[in-house]
Amino acid sequence: MGFIEKIFGKQTKEDETMTTEKLNIGIILGSTRQGRISPQVGEWVKGIAEKRGDAYYEIVDIADFNLPFLGTTDGTEPGIAAWNEKLASLDGFVFIVQEYNHSISGALKNAIDFAREVWYNKAAGIVSYGSTGGARAAEHLRGIFAEQKVADVRTHPTLSLFTDFINGTEFKPQELHFDNVNTMLDEIVAWSGALKTLR
Repeated sequence: MGFIEKIFGKQTKEDETMTTEKLNIGIILGSTRQGRISPQVGEWVKGIAEKRGDAYYEIVDIADFNLPFLGTTDGTEPGIAAWNEKLASLDGFVFIVQEYNHSISGALKNAIDFAREVWYNKAAGIVSYGSTGGARAAEHLRGIFAEQKVADVRTHPTLSLFTDFINGTEFKPQELHFDNVNTMLDEIVAWSGALKTLR
């Protein structure tokens, strides 16, 4: 009997299934405004992710859920329930984050606040963009993650509006970002798998 088995007991068939089952990772688009470029970035991340074969990856666009502003509703809009159901089906997240006034968009904060327990004990990575790579928005988002019991991974691809976009609208990422995205995904998959055992 190995060291781990001595401490935790022999692994059951159920445990084996849990560790070999593919995870579901949502790539969340953090903007809803007209002319947004987050879909370009999200599709780029998804293209890299799907070549890995280590999880199921899908784009989750908060614009599709037509969420009202928190505090202006009785909570019965169908988009609220659909949003929570979608989050409940996911094991981890990649947030595509653009910087607005040194923080995240109001639409993303609103969407995060419309859910609670479905965030708990899951992992997330951040791909951000802006004039300073979206770094300040990402730091704000990490604080929000802590309150929602989301474990954010260290590796953080930062995209510059000056070097990774043409005229600020057409996404043309530099080669160096590919390795960063893969490293981030390694961490998200590892942490999501570990945290799944807590749920």
